[in-house]
Amino acid sequence: MKREDRTVTAPDSGETRGKRLAVSLSGTNLARASDYNQRIVLQAIRLSGETTRIALAKQTGLTAPTIANITSRLGEMELIAHIGRKHGGRGQPALRLAINPDGAFAIGLNVDRDHITLVALDLAGEVRSRVTREVRFAMPSDVVDIISAELEGVLTAGKIDRERILGVGVARPDDLGGIVLPHKPEGYESWSQVDFSALLKEVLPWPIHVDNDAAAAALGEAQGVGGQERPSFFYLLISAGLGGGPVVDGSYYRGARSRSGEIGLMPDAGGAEPGAVVQDTVSLSAIEERLLREGRPLKSLDDLLALDPVMATTVDQWIADATRALTGPLVAVSCLLDPDAVVIGGRLPVPLIERLSARIDAALAQVPMPNRVPVHPGQMPAEAPAIGAAILPFLDQLLPSDAILMQAGRSEEL
Repeated sequence: MKREDRTVTAPDSGETRGKRLAVSLSGTNLARASDYNQRIVLQAIRLSGETTRIALAKQTGLTAPTIANITSRLGEMELIAHIGRKHGGRGQPALRLAINPDGAFAIGLNVDRDHITLVALDLAGEVRSRVTREVRFAMPSDVVDIISAELEGVLTAGKIDRERILGVGVARPDDLGGIVLPHKPEGYESWSQVDFSALLKEVLPWPIHVDNDAAAAALGEAQGVGGQERPSFFYLLISAGLGGGPVVDGSYYRGARSRSGEIGLMPDAGGAEPGAVVQDTVSLSAIEERLLREGRPLKSLDDLLALDPVMATTVDQWIADATRALTGPLVAVSCLLDPDAVVIGGRLPVPLIERLSARIDAALAQVPMPNRVPVHPGQMPAEAPAIGAAILPFLDQLLPSDAILMQAGRSEEL
């Protein structure tokens, strides 16, 4: 599938992706319904590994002729491939279908206060290449320079066909330049006025979609295989700050002002300082500050797994304090949203995410609640926001979402 030549960029707020059909009362037409069905079939093939037209008809509820037409179109677009026939049943062996990973690509960019990550994702959802620069409080010009230096290597390493890149997803924290964090340099507030599309158009010449980092990571979880098993969950992203986001029936819920999930800014009554919020305890910045007080500046996140007494004691105490700080907010999340699970991801080393998840799970189990919400580590790696951001162009053009069916107020003649 060749990329369309267009200059229209998606709105930074993600408003279109966030709308729900039941709220918008938006109608649809046959063209949009047909496009939605095609996206549903493509997603079914993408998540199945391999399948057949008969299985797709049973899975989607679409008729056999409709499935035949859609899969033929997807084959002509080179988005799926025929991989032989399935033998063993009665009649003619069924044709096996699978996604073509090289059918389309997307770039994901995560801009955060302590790193810049760039990934290339294929249609199957596999990360083909990635690079992370550990940079403290990178300024806009620094981000452009890093992309200029790294992009060609990422595309070459991933064997990415530029003509099949659908777009670029950018994940960044809300209030990137505004939130007060330790050691934030003067002038970093300039991020609050940055238009990402204008900033990046010279180095990333594709349609650009911008979203909150926790929302992007949560969308990535929702689009993965695990997301089909738990369609409603609350996602926690532990990075330089702390973000969160609710996914309801596979769609990210943004709230009236697109600020849902701001768990990091909830008050922490047990915090060390008056007016403390949860991310003052639960964040990479908070861990680093503790280590600095111990005379142990953090050089690499893997150092958090060191077994020396100072590091181990500091990490153990942080996990205990993070569990305390998160228990109350997650009780509220569990009672108000009743999600299938709480999912924890971010840049912490996986063993620490697993330990924190187990401690929080045990703490919530001790709280009398009408519903028992389990806590799990996320299925995506540390680059979750960048990977989730790379899914945004696929959602815009190929994968199913509620917004595809909406008419956005345009009238249809009867």
